[in-house]
Amino acid sequence: MATTERLGPSRTRRNSNKNILTRIRHGQISGGGLSRGTEALLQERDHQAKWHGIPVMLQRLYDSSHLNSDLSQIHSIIKEVASFLSMEAMSFVTEERRTAQESTSPNTYTFDLFGGVDLLVEILMRPTLTTQTNFPKMSDDLVKDCLSVLYNCCICMEGVTKSLASRDDFVMFLFTLMSNKKTFLQTATLIEDILGVRKEMIQLEGIPNLPSLVQSFNQQQLANFCRILSVTITEPDLGNDDKHTLLAKNAQQKTNLCPSHSEVNQVALLNIPGFIERLCKLATRKVSEASGASSLLLELQDWYTLLDNALVLDTLMQMATEDADHSRSPDESSLVTSPLRHSLPQSMKIVHEIMYKVEVLYVLCVLLIGRQRNQVHRMLAEFKLIPGLNNLFDKLIWRKQTSTHVLHGQNQNCDCSPEISFKIHFLRLLQSFSDHHEDGRHFVFLNLTNPPLRWIFSLSIYRNLICDGKKGLLTRLLSVMKKEPAESSFRFWQARAVESFLRGSTSYADQVFLLKRGLLEHILFCIIDSGCKSRDVLQSYFDLLGELMKFNIDSFKRFNKYVNTEEKFQTFMTQINSSLVDSNMLVRCIILSLDRFESQTDDVRVVEVLSECSLLSYMVRVENRLTILFRLVNIINVQTLTQENVSCLNTSLVVLMLARRRGKLSFYLNALREKEYTEKYPGCLLNNFHNLLCFWQRHYLNKDKDSTCLENSSCILFTYWKETVSVLLDSDRTSLCAIASYIDEAYMDLGRDFLEV
Repeated sequence: MATTERLGPSRTRRNSNKNILTRIRHGQISGGGLSRGTEALLQERDHQAKWHGIPVMLQRLYDSSHLNSDLSQIHSIIKEVASFLSMEAMSFVTEERRTAQESTSPNTYTFDLFGGVDLLVEILMRPTLTTQTNFPKMSDDLVKDCLSVLYNCCICMEGVTKSLASRDDFVMFLFTLMSNKKTFLQTATLIEDILGVRKEMIQLEGIPNLPSLVQSFNQQQLANFCRILSVTITEPDLGNDDKHTLLAKNAQQKTNLCPSHSEVNQVALLNIPGFIERLCKLATRKVSEASGASSLLLELQDWYTLLDNALVLDTLMQMATEDADHSRSPDESSLVTSPLRHSLPQSMKIVHEIMYKVEVLYVLCVLLIGRQRNQVHRMLAEFKLIPGLNNLFDKLIWRKQTSTHVLHGQNQNCDCSPEISFKIHFLRLLQSFSDHHEDGRHFVFLNLTNPPLRWIFSLSIYRNLICDGKKGLLTRLLSVMKKEPAESSFRFWQARAVESFLRGSTSYADQVFLLKRGLLEHILFCIIDSGCKSRDVLQSYFDLLGELMKFNIDSFKRFNKYVNTEEKFQTFMTQINSSLVDSNMLVRCIILSLDRFESQTDDVRVVEVLSECSLLSYMVRVENRLTILFRLVNIINVQTLTQENVSCLNTSLVVLMLARRRGKLSFYLNALREKEYTEKYPGCLLNNFHNLLCFWQRHYLNKDKDSTCLENSSCILFTYWKETVSVLLDSDRTSLCAIASYIDEAYMDLGRDFLEV
């Protein structure tokens, strides 16, 4: 839909016509219509106000729109009115947008001002508001024209959209119109615009006969319906950073004990027989299996949904040019001289299919991270979603490298082209699927012609996940990842997807699979030598590098071989130290690995790496670990904790847990106290850390998934995590392992009030 800000006429203009509007509506209510004097006045003012006869046409429409009226006459008037409104709407969805002063919509404003919107709603809904059965039935063309006029008004005037959105009866009525294939597209487009501005999320369970309605959709309609569903199953983005803190989320969960509207809607969808299976078929079908180009062109002639994003047209032309330049073989030389229009329909067909898949993948992504994710995961595996997407990878998903683009947040609206959105949703789906599939994640990515021994026993269980062909998704993904431009934010999503393959319990075989394909060297090149400055991309590479190197002696040998000069090492450490929020997961993996290696000194290879690796030599120095610990505790507090930076708290805990194992916890706590006094703010750091740990207890002790992730990623039992936190929070000031014993009495409880939010 058009995303341009919708501008309305000035307040002065609306007030100047208020008396006329009042008289007209009074006439409608009383049944008297316009008096001859009023009609004459309207005609007199019409030329001066440039109303183009719209008020008089609306009066004719009102007089003709009774239940048993001649529908052909109604249709004729609506067509006449529509001709004045369509061009104004088109100006909002074409590439050449006008300036703010020129973008007012006088005809649309006049139409709404004189009751046109309300009248059209009444005409559409009138058959449902009467028990009479022998009234003339509205033709599909008449319904479509009414919907088109309403949509044009919504495009030009946001107030109209909000007004329609506030009418629950009309919204539910629109869903009933979707059962008619001839009016489906106009209805779906209007519903999407309306739901986008509703203050309250619609409840899908309230839609009459929802299961049978969805089952009646063909595949194209189902894909378009996914555009509507995306609004109903996604939690609204409040746009306020304070609302995204863990403190605020925990407080909200306490007050909202019932499932949210979006969660209820997700359950409603999963209860529709065959719904997930059909989405999987839509997501994985080949372009050749989609409807022909002729039906697409008819759709375009009937409605201009594709024009709501000018980038779509750019993409069509670009792909058409590529088809002509790159897809010809020696016996297709005639394409060189063929007009561009001959290759355009196929390109339009490809983009059309991509746009469908974008909507479908988005819905699947949301369902896959929702409360019913385990059920969704089983269904996606059963219907072979991942192998199907693997078959589309080269010819559709990554048919070409895409130019660098700006990275958007997961809930952030953007104007990316369909092809870019398609790739992002595809990568997000892989990440989400692997995150919730600890045992079967290998089969998500791999072709197992010669599977490792440890996976053979699971083949019968996860057969539906195995990719066909010579290459699995992971191999394909690594290939395009290495070709991506340095600043491309696809690197972020690619790294996240590959990391999900490694995340969880550390697997040496998984790491070796990636090491043999040069992934570690590629990551180090991007961090050290590529000049990449995107913090999001660097963070994703730090996280991936940490998973790749954790407990793996071969990874540290390869690291030392690549980072073979002091200059490279300093560049690497500068990148790490420039933002510990981004790099702390890598730091955690290095510290955990060092701790394990130091217990394996009977292995000659380990001793060799410990003595030669610059990274391990750096981290083995206590003063460096203390500096990292001090910074980790200092850059966060309870009020600023989010899902993004809570890892800093957990990394600081890892440092102290390992120190506790070695009987050095008191040494680290005392070092933090001395640092406080050196920096001349005694009590601040340790009180902050104490508050953070109090929050940690409240947050993690009831989070089964989060606690499992902590245990799997660190190979430290969660019971030891809990014990260490309890020891640190001990109120006994004589305990050398309690934070309280290192805070002077005068500085106790600094900032404690903030925790009581």
